Amino acid sequence: MGVTSTAVPDVFDPARYARFRFTGWRFDEPTATVTLGYALDDEIAFEERIALPPGAPPLDPARRAALHAVLELLHQVAGVSYWKAAAPPALEIGPLTERRARLLTDVYVLGLGEYAYRNDVDVAGRVRFTGDPAREAEPVRLPRRGRSLVPVGGGKDSVVALETMRAAGADVTLFSVGDATAIAATAEVAGLPRLVARREISPALLAANAAGALNGHVPVTAVVTLIALATAVLHGLDEVVLANERSASQGNLRWRGIEVNHQWSKGLAFERALRDLLVHEVTPSVDVFSLLRPASELGIARAFAALPAYHRAFTSCNATFRLDERRRATTWCGRCPKCRFVFLALAPWMAPDALRDVFGADLLDDASQTAGFLALCGFEEHKPFECVGERDESLAAFRLLAADPRWAGHAVVRAARERMLPAVGPGVGDPEAVLALSDEHEIPARLLPAVHARLGA
Repeated sequence: MGVTSTAVPDVFDPARYARFRFTGWRFDEPTATVTLGYALDDEIAFEERIALPPGAPPLDPARRAALHAVLELLHQVAGVSYWKAAAPPALEIGPLTERRARLLTDVYVLGLGEYAYRNDVDVAGRVRFTGDPAREAEPVRLPRRGRSLVPVGGGKDSVVALETMRAAGADVTLFSVGDATAIAATAEVAGLPRLVARREISPALLAANAAGALNGHVPVTAVVTLIALATAVLHGLDEVVLANERSASQGNLRWRGIEVNHQWSKGLAFERALRDLLVHEVTPSVDVFSLLRPASELGIARAFAALPAYHRAFTSCNATFRLDERRRATTWCGRCPKCRFVFLALAPWMAPDALRDVFGADLLDDASQTAGFLALCGFEEHKPFECVGERDESLAAFRLLAADPRWAGHAVVRAARERMLPAVGPGVGDPEAVLALSDEHEIPARLLPAVHARLGA
């Protein structure tokens, strides 16, 4: 792909590289494998391979064209993982429409907000995709077949989404990238068919990271969503139904004029921009939306608490999804912000013994975790860089627990009642307001009755 050398130096100096190149992508139809190519200058080549789920029917010309359009967008978005290694100021990419240039700029600037903050890199000053006002794209129309693809990640949110779709009478197929233990366990409980894709990060990127490349959080949900969309087109499904909640749109802090949001690619702004681009440049026949967008994480936790068949199957702890299998945990670590938040969100709706059975410990009765729990509310620290809920819903959970005799005497709840709740005042974190459903979403009207039945008060 036009790269003279692919060797990664023993010591990686990000300042050495001036250009990031999108060198092309290819799709092998018999194996349903896509290869994404990138390069830093003419020195280091990256190739990522994604095996889409096998077993699809033969592609007709229209479906092939739609799939290729999705894969081109996937190639452009997934480059964010490789550009960040050196963050060079020049990006060489093919011609873009203005709409696509705006989306890609947001993916790289806002999607890498946490990376920029932690590495003190002015991403906004280095990234600018330019579109041609005269360039247009012709979307591909496909026949609709009434089938829905629901990605599952092994956590509570995707469980609530799939069960809500089932209650709505939808023809549901599950989807995952990889087959982590929690994903396989929740899919087994669901008893629904599942399509599994496999993603292989370029070994050259892993070598560069080990040698000193810039590294950090990337908008992985954007990449996974596009892999799901490619799977939907390939296998003839009409929509990708995500399980992203309202709180994903809330940032962690402001830095250099931008809102740094760990969950940016799970937020409503990205969802709407992607939907707009699909309609105008890819295919209007395959929809994507989040079924849980109206709800807070606290409301989703309430719905999940009513699905006990999944309580021993799900895991949201990031330690169980580490790329390095040697460091991968098998269950809840019990010490990270994600574990704390999920425990806190479920506690108002479950008994202490039941939650202890799920997590292996009573995290709210561990005084050493008090600071970590209160940080979820932004008390004395900013909201953690994790997929955790809004500050107000963490406060609302503590208000509910402080009034619940089952939990009121637990060490962390007691500390929250004595130290934090008086400081924030009575008008913040009102449970009724937090549990109310928002009208800000892109859910089709046909599914709203099932959403309100599952997530309403």
